[in-house]
Amino acid sequence: MTSDKVKELRSGVNQIGVRALNERLVMSLIQRHGGMPGSELAKRTDLSPQTVSNILRKLEADGCVRRGDPQRGKVGKPSIPMEINPDGALTFGLKIGRRSADLAVMNLEGDVLGQTIETYRYPMPDQIFTYLRDGMAELSEGLSPTQRARICGIGIAAPSEIWSWTEALGAPEDFKIWRDIDFAEEIAKFSDLPLFTENDGTAACRAEYVFGRGREFYDYAYFFIGSFIGGGIVLDSKVIVGRQSNAGALGSLSVPNGDGHECALIDAASLYMLEAAVAKAGGDTDKMWAMPQDWSSFGSCLETWIATSAKALAHAARTVVSVIDFEAVMIDGAFPDDVRRRLVEQTRIEFERLDLRGISAPRIEPARVGGNARVIGAAASPLLSQFFLN
Repeated sequence: MTSDKVKELRSGVNQIGVRALNERLVMSLIQRHGGMPGSELAKRTDLSPQTVSNILRKLEADGCVRRGDPQRGKVGKPSIPMEINPDGALTFGLKIGRRSADLAVMNLEGDVLGQTIETYRYPMPDQIFTYLRDGMAELSEGLSPTQRARICGIGIAAPSEIWSWTEALGAPEDFKIWRDIDFAEEIAKFSDLPLFTENDGTAACRAEYVFGRGREFYDYAYFFIGSFIGGGIVLDSKVIVGRQSNAGALGSLSVPNGDGHECALIDAASLYMLEAAVAKAGGDTDKMWAMPQDWSSFGSCLETWIATSAKALAHAARTVVSVIDFEAVMIDGAFPDDVRRRLVEQTRIEFERLDLRGISAPRIEPARVGGNARVIGAAASPLLSQFFLN
C-alpha cells in the first residue's frame, strides 16, 4: 500500500504529562505508514524534534521499536527510520464462532505466528475454555523464550448474546448456559494475562482498520459475513464501539426479502442460508469451514446465495449511508477470495439500481483481511489497548 492512500492521524501535544498519548501516536503512525525517521514523525505529529527523539528513545528501550536500515538522501548524512519491533509484544486471540473456534498468537506487527482451529456443530463453554487453555500452551511451545515473555494479553471475539442462537444452530436447551458465563472468571482459572473481550463484528472491523484497507478511509461501514452477518463502523479514523459495545450491529437492518415483505439482513445475507441450501441439495457442508476453502462444488447454491445476498447488502448499504455520509462500504467474510470479489461486484450493480436520490453514493469495496479478520481483531485488542491509538 502506498503511503498516499493512508489517512493521517491527529497531531500530538507538547505538554508534560501526556507522554503516554504521544507514545501511542508515534507508534500508530509508524504502524500505519511504515518506518520513518524522527524528523518525519515530528512533522506529522506537530511535536518538537526533541520530544519525538525522547519518545523514540524510550520506545526503543522498551523494545517496542527498532532501528531500520539507514536511508541515504541526495545530501547530508543518512536518516535512520524507526520501525515497529515485531517481537515488542505478542498476544493470543480467540474467535468463538457458531461453527468453529480459532486461536492465534500474533505479534506487534500483526503477523500470525501460529494458529489452530476447532470445529463443532455448536460451541459449549467447557469445550471452548479447554481449547483455549490447551491451545495457548501448544502455541507457546513454538515461541522463543523472549517472545513468550512479551505476551501481553488475551483477546476474545464472540457474537453478542450467543445464547440466543439455540434454534438456529440446532443446539440443545442447555446451550443457553452461555448467558451466565463470566469470561474473566473462567480464564482466570488457568491464566493471569489481561483479558479483552469484543463483539466479533467489531473485532473484524478493527482488524481491517489496523491491518487492512481501513487505513485508506476516514470513515466507512463494514460488513462481515460469517454464519450470521455482522459488522462495524469507523468514524473519523476511529472504530466505534458504542455505549453498550454493540455499535455496528448491521445484521439487524431491515431489507426486502423478495416477496414484498421485509426481514433482517441477518436472514438475507448470512452463510447459514448457504449452508442450509447446500445441505438440502445433498452437498457436503463441512467444506464451507474446512481450510483451505474450496467452494467450487456448491454450484447453483452459491450463485443463488450471491445474488440474494448482494441485493440485501445493497439495500443495507443505502440505509447506512442515508444516516451517515460514509466514504466507503466494505464487505468481507468467512469465504474464499473469489466469492468476496463476486459478491462485491454484484452488490455494486444492485446498489446502482436503487433509488439514490439525496444520497452521496459511497465506494463499495472488498476488504482485505479476509476470513481471519475476527481472530486477528481479537488478538489486536490487547495491542491497541496498550500500545496504539484507537
